[in-house]
Amino acid sequence: MELLIKNMVCRHCIEAVRQIFEKFDIEPESVSLGRVSIPAQHLEPSLLESLDKALHEAGFSRITDPDGGIVEQVKQAVMHHVRSEEECRLNLSDCIERQLGISYDAASRIFSRHEGRTVENYCTAQRIERVKELLEYGELTLSEIAWNTGFSSPAHLSRRFKEITGITPSAYRMKHQGARRPLPDV
Repeated sequence: MELLIKNMVCRHCIEAVRQIFEKFDIEPESVSLGRVSIPAQHLEPSLLESLDKALHEAGFSRITDPDGGIVEQVKQAVMHHVRSEEECRLNLSDCIERQLGISYDAASRIFSRHEGRTVENYCTAQRIERVKELLEYGELTLSEIAWNTGFSSPAHLSRRFKEITGITPSAYRMKHQGARRPLPDV
C-alpha cells in the first residue's frame, strides 16, 4: 500500500517520516520524498487518525485527495529542477512531464486550482529561496549563482530578486538577513 505524504523535501524528512511510522509499529517497505510504501494491511481508522496527528505535529500530512498527490509531485519536480544545475538548464514543463508521466497542461491546471498560483510562480519562489541560500553561503559570485539557478544573466537575477524581495542580491548578501523560508512554506 502506498501513502502519499505532503511537505517531504529532504533526506531528513524521509528519516523523520520513517520514524513516525515505526513509532506506530508500521515497518515501511520504502520511504522516499512524498511516498511511503507499507505492507498491504488494513489500517484501523483510529491508527490512521493517530498517524495523521503525529505526521501533522512533525509538519507533514497524509494526502488523501488524488489531485493532492499530483500537486506534491509537481512540487518535488520543481524543487529537483531548481536544485540541480543540469536540470535548471532544461525546460521546466519537460521535467514535470517526464517525472509525473502526465501532460504539463494537466499538471499545471491541477496545481493552480489547489495552490492558488501557477507552477511558474512557485518555481520562481523556489529559485529565489535557492539564491538566498547561495548568497548566505558567500562562496559564489553573482554570475555563478545566476548560472546555477537558471537565470540568463546576473542582471536578470538581480531584477527578479529585487522584484520579489524588495532589495538587491548584493544588499541581501551584505545584510545577511536570514530571511529564508522553510521549503514547504515557499
